[in-house]
Amino acid sequence: MDITEELRAFVATAQTGSFTAAADQLGVSNRLTSKYVAELEARLGVRLLQRTTRRVGLTPAGADLLARAPALLDDLDDLLAGVSEGSRGFSGGIRLSAPVTLGEIYVGGMLARFAAAHPGLHFDLRLSDRFVDLARDGIDVAFRIGRSDMLSLKARRLGESRTVVVASPAYLAAHGTPAQPEDLVRHDCIVDTNRQLPRRWQFHAGGALREGAVREVTVQGRFHVNSARAAAELAIAGLGIAHAPRFAVCGALETGALVPVLTGFDSPPSPVSAVYLEGRVLPRKLRALIDFAAEDIRHAGIL
Repeated sequence: MDITEELRAFVATAQTGSFTAAADQLGVSNRLTSKYVAELEARLGVRLLQRTTRRVGLTPAGADLLARAPALLDDLDDLLAGVSEGSRGFSGGIRLSAPVTLGEIYVGGMLARFAAAHPGLHFDLRLSDRFVDLARDGIDVAFRIGRSDMLSLKARRLGESRTVVVASPAYLAAHGTPAQPEDLVRHDCIVDTNRQLPRRWQFHAGGALREGAVREVTVQGRFHVNSARAAAELAIAGLGIAHAPRFAVCGALETGALVPVLTGFDSPPSPVSAVYLEGRVLPRKLRALIDFAAEDIRHAGIL
């Protein structure tokens, strides 16, 4: 039995806490994953995992191995890939995660542009507005909006997401145009429940954001949605004022379906980052993808 396959099975099982989840991540059967781990335990002469009916946990020996095995496997993959890619280019798979709207509007197209130059790669893009667990879900790179305090992750900043207040010309003609943030209390506002403070919209007037300079308005509205794209569509339909990331409304702003409101007031931006697990050697194909995304997003003009 190949010890590298045994190590991969152990690491996936330890990180996910489940033979079934590990098997799905590795693309093999549950039975084979369990067999690989058992072979590794027999090879080392120690028990690595504590098996229960509900979850798989680590023994002290297993914890020691897990602290070192992922980096070892990454080094091996990087070495073999470097030799292989020297003549054939990048190969294998990349599993990614991104927020739904950013993924639909930008990440999918970015991957298509990157893939055109790397026909040996295949991609698994998973869209979710929750912060996924990279280790548990086997995610190589996640694109995220907002700050993450998780010490287990490294981040490469790609830019800043800025939100804009928008409405349709028809809505403004019927209800008037707010001149100050406080005017929003008299309007139908479309609330995006994905935001950290959905009904509390924050602004500052030009220049740098200063402590105490934030103006916060609590808005009301008929529509609450958990999608910036849906909020934009409702605003285009003339059903209210939306506070949405620029990337979600840039197309509608270009066509005039939406117009900016309160242009003299800015909202605090949020970082857009590519994140990956701390403590691992980033394979060449992932470094290449992140480098490509950092350059591509600047040319896309969506932030």
